[in-house]
Amino acid sequence: MEYILIFISAVFVNNIVLAQFLGICPFLGVSKKIDTAIGMTGAVTFVMVIATIVTYLIQKTILDRFGIAFLQTITFILVIAALVQLVEIILKKVSPPLYQALGVFLPLITTNCAILGVAIIVIQKNLNLLQSVTFAFSTAIGFGLALVLFSGLREQLDLVDVPKGMNGTPIALITAGLLAMAFMGFAGIV
Repeated sequence: MEYILIFISAVFVNNIVLAQFLGICPFLGVSKKIDTAIGMTGAVTFVMVIATIVTYLIQKTILDRFGIAFLQTITFILVIAALVQLVEIILKKVSPPLYQALGVFLPLITTNCAILGVAIIVIQKNLNLLQSVTFAFSTAIGFGLALVLFSGLREQLDLVDVPKGMNGTPIALITAGLLAMAFMGFAGIV
């Protein structure tokens, strides 16, 4: 039951993008097409789960044991950067069209504060490894849900007549705000 609550909380109630406002750059940048959003979700999910596992193990076995927890942020950033490079190499070989579609946003996963935020949150909440992996996976699913919903809305906005001053970023930000308000309706479930 505890893991189900972690899942529901991370996906709906405390959505990393819509409630905690982490990961906004890829949320706004890669949300113009659903296919690209799904690809970004896969990449973020892989990096977030693996980064959480690796950073958790580094925190518990090295940083805490030797009293150098003050190096947490820089260590976590280096681990995340290395994992993003791994994802970039894999995507370039396995799916060149997705690699091209993600473009500059793939390296931006390195600086995606949602991934670093999850790695730090699991340490702060003092979760065990299985809870941490569940939280990371659930958070990535919540990120993907928000990204895919938002990209679908943006695709629909391209088909309607929007006032000239609202085209592009202004209507995207208003739509993101409305989506965040919709997710606020899940507050109180967990």
